[in-house]
Amino acid sequence: MTGRVYKSTGSWYTVKTEFGDTYECRIKGKFRIKGIKSTNPIAVGDVVDFELESDNNQESGIIYNIHDRANYIVRKSVNLSKQTHIIAANLDQVFLMITINNPPTLTSFIDRFLVTAEAYSVKTILLFNKIDVYDEDTLNEVRYLAHVYRKIGYECIGVSAKTGKNVDKVKALMHDKVSMFSGHSGVGKSTLVNAIEPDLNLKTKEISSLHMQGQHTTTFAEMFDLSFSARIIDTPGIKGFGIVDMDKEEIGDYFPEFFALKQDCKFNNCLHVNEPKCAVKKALDDGAVEYTRYRSYLQIIEGDEEHYRTDNWEQ
Repeated sequence: MTGRVYKSTGSWYTVKTEFGDTYECRIKGKFRIKGIKSTNPIAVGDVVDFELESDNNQESGIIYNIHDRANYIVRKSVNLSKQTHIIAANLDQVFLMITINNPPTLTSFIDRFLVTAEAYSVKTILLFNKIDVYDEDTLNEVRYLAHVYRKIGYECIGVSAKTGKNVDKVKALMHDKVSMFSGHSGVGKSTLVNAIEPDLNLKTKEISSLHMQGQHTTTFAEMFDLSFSARIIDTPGIKGFGIVDMDKEEIGDYFPEFFALKQDCKFNNCLHVNEPKCAVKKALDDGAVEYTRYRSYLQIIEGDEEHYRTDNWEQ
């Protein structure tokens, strides 16, 4: 039988067939995907083949094959373990949710996420949430960030999960697609998903006033079928986003504005750091490339994953 993984709890996987039947499945013995070393060999969104077995009169399945993935989002934990984790696979798009404060989403986090999405061919849309509670100065910050990312080709939408502002616009983009919602804990992922599909009634929690951090509400990634011909993957809040298995020389290719200038650099292997006649550094000096983006790039190629951590957030 063939189905799609809707939920993973580490040892058991909820798999749904094209006929709408769901089965709890597990992996038999060791299961490794060639070329991928991660804590989870099977991710939500994977298409798998499984066979049924009867266990104490309850039917469950054994997964024996994973179909090739169209794409996936993978991250490296920024804690000491440095383990890699595939968040979800076979996505049409990701909505990265951003809040300016309560909790803050740093540009270094946004840029690391976008680099990974570019590397694995996942379209990303930036959602600036909680715009109903921002003062004018904070709204100006939203406008500035939206300008930065729109200029390099990313769609940016200001939303309010609480008031419903632009929720219909997000809903329209989700039609007939598999969409993942991601971001720090507390940015309002579950609240927005509930606004899009109230019947799901995902758990939400208030922000901790002590550390201005989000509290864990989603423990595992999970896919849901929606009433308007769409599927969403709700994910746990993530603190840091470590880049996985990228050579320094290729990282600039995943910054679209750097890649567009690459052919104008004197050296075809230019790292855009100390090389003479670098088109990216010239554009930076001219204001055509944003300093925040260049700073994120330098942090990534230097492997400085601890620099942007906020110790009160979850791993």
